[in-house]
Amino acid sequence: MANPDNFSQFLASVEKRAFGMAVVSVKNADDALDIVQDAMFTLARKYSEKNSSEWAPIFYRVLNNRITDFHRSNSRRAGLFGWFGFGESSGQDELEQVAGPAQHNPEFIQELDSDTRLLLEAVALLPVRQQQAFLLRAWEGMDVKNTAKSMNCSEGSVKTHYSRAVHALREKLGEALQGEDDE
Repeated sequence: MANPDNFSQFLASVEKRAFGMAVVSVKNADDALDIVQDAMFTLARKYSEKNSSEWAPIFYRVLNNRITDFHRSNSRRAGLFGWFGFGESSGQDELEQVAGPAQHNPEFIQELDSDTRLLLEAVALLPVRQQQAFLLRAWEGMDVKNTAKSMNCSEGSVKTHYSRAVHALREKLGEALQGEDDE
């Protein structure tokens, strides 16, 4: 049986970063909180008995699956309501219509400097798999092997997604990321 204190410490250690990753991906703080809580409950319910060294890759796999499920659900909902004339586009880009995390959480704005805010905005524009690879590798500091476990893909796919993300971010942000490692 896993030590409850160790498990609680693990959850506390990943809570804020997981929330940040979810906010970047789903662009809504309330939805992000629901996703992170669901991922934590799933980890506690199904995987708390695993070795503590396995918790991080499993947690991030569950988190990424919940984020993917969220996007799929919204795509299906948008398609369904589109048939009935609901949610018709106003001609604006969908990303412009979505309120970003900065509009929902003033404390978040104060904590982040302008460079970090620019980076998060640029990461939010990446495809979901590139977001996942970049955030797990650069933000969480996971190695390629654990990132692959978390994303449920091959190590080669992680390297490809990460490389594409870094190149896209460098192109978008210019000099700000010239020191990033390109693995």
